[in-house]
Amino acid sequence: MPDRSPSSGRVPRALSSLDAASDRLDRGWLAILLLALVAAAVSFLVATRVFPYHSLNHDEGVYIQQAELLLSGRLFLRPPVDGPFRPWFFVDGPEGLYSKYAPVPAAVFALGRALGAYPIALAGIAATVVGGTAAVARELFDARVGVVAGLLVLASPLFLVQSGTYLPYAVTAAFELVFAYAYLRGERTGSRRLAAVAGAAIGVAFFGRPYTAVLFAAPFVAHAVVTLVRSGAWRRPFRAVDDARRDLFARRLATAGLGTAGVVVALGYNAVMTGDPLEFPFAAFAPEDGIGFGERSLLGHEVDYTLGLGLEANALVLETLFTDWVAMGSLGAVLAAVGVGWTARTGRRRPTALAWRRGVLAGLFLSITAGNVGFWGNYNVLGRLDVATDGLIYHLGPYYHYDLLVPTAVFGAVAAVRGGERLRAVAADRLPDSLPVDRAAADRLAVGLLLVAAGVGGAVAVGAAQDPIERNAAVSDQLEVAYEPFQEQGGLSAGNAALHGNATEERTLTFLPPVYGPWLNHPFQAVRNDPDFDGRSLYALGDDDELDVAAAHPEYRLRRYVVRGAWSPAGGDAVTAELRPVERVSGESVRLDTAVGVPEGAQSVSIRVGGDDGQTYAIADASPGTLNLSLVVADGEARLSGEGIAASGGRSSTNGSVDPAFPVDDRDELTLTVFVGTGPSSGFSYDLTFPVDTGGETVRALSPTRERCPVPARCVPAGLGPSPPGTFVDATIVGTASAQNGTNSR
Repeated sequence: MPDRSPSSGRVPRALSSLDAASDRLDRGWLAILLLALVAAAVSFLVATRVFPYHSLNHDEGVYIQQAELLLSGRLFLRPPVDGPFRPWFFVDGPEGLYSKYAPVPAAVFALGRALGAYPIALAGIAATVVGGTAAVARELFDARVGVVAGLLVLASPLFLVQSGTYLPYAVTAAFELVFAYAYLRGERTGSRRLAAVAGAAIGVAFFGRPYTAVLFAAPFVAHAVVTLVRSGAWRRPFRAVDDARRDLFARRLATAGLGTAGVVVALGYNAVMTGDPLEFPFAAFAPEDGIGFGERSLLGHEVDYTLGLGLEANALVLETLFTDWVAMGSLGAVLAAVGVGWTARTGRRRPTALAWRRGVLAGLFLSITAGNVGFWGNYNVLGRLDVATDGLIYHLGPYYHYDLLVPTAVFGAVAAVRGGERLRAVAADRLPDSLPVDRAAADRLAVGLLLVAAGVGGAVAVGAAQDPIERNAAVSDQLEVAYEPFQEQGGLSAGNAALHGNATEERTLTFLPPVYGPWLNHPFQAVRNDPDFDGRSLYALGDDDELDVAAAHPEYRLRRYVVRGAWSPAGGDAVTAELRPVERVSGESVRLDTAVGVPEGAQSVSIRVGGDDGQTYAIADASPGTLNLSLVVADGEARLSGEGIAASGGRSSTNGSVDPAFPVDDRDELTLTVFVGTGPSSGFSYDLTFPVDTGGETVRALSPTRERCPVPARCVPAGLGPSPPGTFVDATIVGTASAQNGTNSR
């Protein structure tokens, strides 16, 4: 019987070797854990420092609004007034407003908010992506490859930028990586539990982003089907087969069963939201915004998406990805290609089960690349194909190809590690025979060369990541100026939550301009409504239904957010913004008193005032100075008056003269335009617009917007920013009889 006592030389040495292997294993996982923690910290910093007001992709506001809806325990928004409270990319359904997106990413973000702040969710997602990639690489290769793969993901500009945004791509990748690791490890260990975890993870990923999950899972599904068919276990799984085949069948059943459960849940969600299990919410929002070729459209943006256009757009996207958005740019892409080649050559020499599993990961390059050709979003993300700095891709990267970061990092790590091994072997062969310690000298030489290579690669990686971070930080600087009026009255609450309009308990309702159409959170992502629409700060679209909104919130102080300048922060254009009070007036009549400036050199002044039901015209003296006008609304009509004006057109009275009055609808929006001519074909105008309601016992109105229009199609808020000498517009609106005291909207 062998001696197992401590005095035996062989057994302690064997135990020592096992301990050393255990230490290496522990160090490898510890390194992956540390990388995940670094990724979490980086994500938190990017979210709060680079994107404090969110990114140029306004889908972020959709997901955050949906997360807050889920936190309130509901799936539908039911605003107090239809129209002015509809957020960007929300569908108007019979049960209320609902997001066009599946709730999985929003649910993950909501979990972060429940734990204290939204960026906590982003930190967890980033940690999972980096740690999951490293774990997959370790499972397929070894601990060193795993650590380097995690580093390469962490150094990828696409990962860094997306780690700070509330978009679904990293979230979906996190679930896909759980699926990939569980599946691959389950194949090696025969664990049914891991097979079940894999099925559940890919089921959740499918619920979140069906097409993305299908493209990622495709190589794994092919592997699962081929190995099951080749085993013969599918014919008679519970008899006439050995335990290994029976276990294989059980694993496939667990993965497929739970994966299918995710599909069933997604279809059930569709049935609840759209009334049809086969109609996804995004299709209910825009039926032509889907996968495939032909006519594609989204909110008026249309294109004939042909195969040729898809190939051209995706070639540009892939070129951008592998030159600018992976770690070390083109160098990182070359490393990945070398890693794939090395793995393929090794697999051909030794076609083991492990080699086939490695091939599954390489298959992601094919499935994701080919599948994205059929999605016209890759055309949209580019903007103009011939302009490299256009489109969201310039700031946020080719995010529809986010999943390609995983195989790129893993096979890049394979090339780096195997290259290091080859370098050490070559160094040992080249050392003179006279050196007493060849192995140690070779190691030192190899480490020195690797450090030089790492320094070069690290500098390239830092440079590649620096540019997009700086571009997005510059956008945030412009957004900070735009949101400054809100900051002055409350500031940004913790964790990328909404900007609140005041620091006191006073309730405010702010009318926002429809910069990009009839949507909230587009572009104003940082100001959002509570799901119950009862927060101390509410936001509604201006211009339409303002009186209904005001009537539904009598306890709120009203304001308008006015902005001067084009809202294009990506172009470096700053805007000037201001919050202006809006007053409610009512009475037997409502009177608008206006004073406008007529500058030196004015040659003519003409006036037009009207609404949906009628209008009238007048001319005025063009002498420099102040022109005073009044508009009184009462008894279903409005009447214009003022010193030195003469009627020039309008509704004829019974005696044949021109009547300065015109009819007003029960619910109308009146616009007073004063055009100042400065030459035969030049001039500018003042526009004042306000809503009125004459259908009740009293006339109700809100104080007007005031704009100066250098040209008819381009107006700026009057009094905001510089104005030419002698130009100004002031307005006071008052209610008479039962009205409150007059209020000045100056």
